[in-house]
Amino acid sequence: MVTLNGGGLDLESFIKVARYKETVRIGDTHKQKVEHARQFVKNIVDKNDTVYGVNTGFGKLSDTVISKEDVSVLQENLLKSHACTVGNQLPNDIVRGMMLLRVNALIRGHSGIRLEVLDKIIEMLNNDVIPVVFEKGSLGASGDLAPLSNMSLPIIGLGECMVDGKRYSTKKAFKKAGMTPIKQLIAKEGLALINGTQAMTSLAAFTVYDGLRLLDYANVSLALSLEALEGITDAYDHRVHHVRGHQGQITVAKRVLEMLSGSEYVTKQGEKRVQDAYSLRCAPQVHGASLDALNYVKRTIEIEMNAVTDNPVLFADDDTAISAGNFHGQPIALVIDHMKVALSELANISERRLERLVNPQLSEGLPPFLAVNAGTHSGFMIVQYSAASLVSHNKVLAHPASVDSISSSANQEDHVSMGTNGALQARKILANVRQVIGMEIMTACQAIDFREQRTLGMITKRAYNKVREHIPFIEKDVTMYPHLHKIDALMQEDTFYQSLFKGV
Repeated sequence: MVTLNGGGLDLESFIKVARYKETVRIGDTHKQKVEHARQFVKNIVDKNDTVYGVNTGFGKLSDTVISKEDVSVLQENLLKSHACTVGNQLPNDIVRGMMLLRVNALIRGHSGIRLEVLDKIIEMLNNDVIPVVFEKGSLGASGDLAPLSNMSLPIIGLGECMVDGKRYSTKKAFKKAGMTPIKQLIAKEGLALINGTQAMTSLAAFTVYDGLRLLDYANVSLALSLEALEGITDAYDHRVHHVRGHQGQITVAKRVLEMLSGSEYVTKQGEKRVQDAYSLRCAPQVHGASLDALNYVKRTIEIEMNAVTDNPVLFADDDTAISAGNFHGQPIALVIDHMKVALSELANISERRLERLVNPQLSEGLPPFLAVNAGTHSGFMIVQYSAASLVSHNKVLAHPASVDSISSSANQEDHVSMGTNGALQARKILANVRQVIGMEIMTACQAIDFREQRTLGMITKRAYNKVREHIPFIEKDVTMYPHLHKIDALMQEDTFYQSLFKGV
């Protein structure tokens, strides 16, 4: 069980709950903080003090004072009117992540929500009753207002939920799970639920987690290509990388040499040629820069996972409510754009290695397009085309979303982050990169089979054998897409990942 305390949630714990459905609870100390902040809001309402989001309208309507009798209606109307997501339905694990992160932010005791509301979200998580949320509609500034509104509707019995892979009205979903919604929201609770960056942060958290795993696969594909092309390992010597000093570069060079340990396919400088092309020789520098970037993104996301992103921010001990801008997604939007570029570069260099494998002018004696009978058969010619298409698609998607902005709420909210748009782009880039790297792995295995049989490296041997369990050597032209889909599916399986790296 993962215990939430508002400050200790890391990426690994997030994945355990959001993807693998580990149960979750709120720490006792933070229950007290929630109750303390709630009492502060109650005092504001009782005294008829005017505080944004408690007894006022929202956005440009912040100067409209709401009567004490209408405060609850205001909060329910907020969720209904703001639930404007469109497009494809977000996967359950992304929404689970949103729910987890929103609870973790609200238990810090600066939002004024009741424990009853947070307990309902936890109950939904632990029973895997997941709100239906669609992917588009957030500007990434006043919080992820639209997606978080969709996420929050079921708390009061509205909207829809997923149960056991099927979509139901919340009423039916709760009945199946033996649950009941809360009767109503009270002052500030609607705003507390939706003023935050949890949609973009959940999306980004999954992407960086899977991206770090994908970098491991990129190193495997690189190592296999080095063997297929009888590449030179001198460029991976630790002394070369330590004198430059970048940790990612040092780590990648070391890992690739470990993967190639015992290989009889790779060479030393001067044996076959003096030096390799950049896509082989400079791979530690390229992969390493992406590793450093992803680790930076991970650190930033983990800060945001434990951040208070509400407005106003309540300081109950000081009897103060400050209207500010912690809901603005810029800190996450910028690192998401950084991540998009870092991931895209893994595919860029992978496709260049793939080209060297199939191009007879570059492949060190391999047959054209790795076909047994080139001409009659096209072999892996169009695999490279497909990879090139994906790489070019990434160049469009990698354009920074955070440099865009558009005014909203009658120009009250006149600068926005577009971080959620960037996070959705990053998710597409990740899928494209995974497919390109899968193509390189599959192509390198085909190329290795044309070489005189020798001993593969420690990890590359595992990878080659695992691929060959599912994808045969292509002797004659076959329908290729099932093989491409298969390698992509394998790379998304935990068992395949563990089979390569267990004990390493």
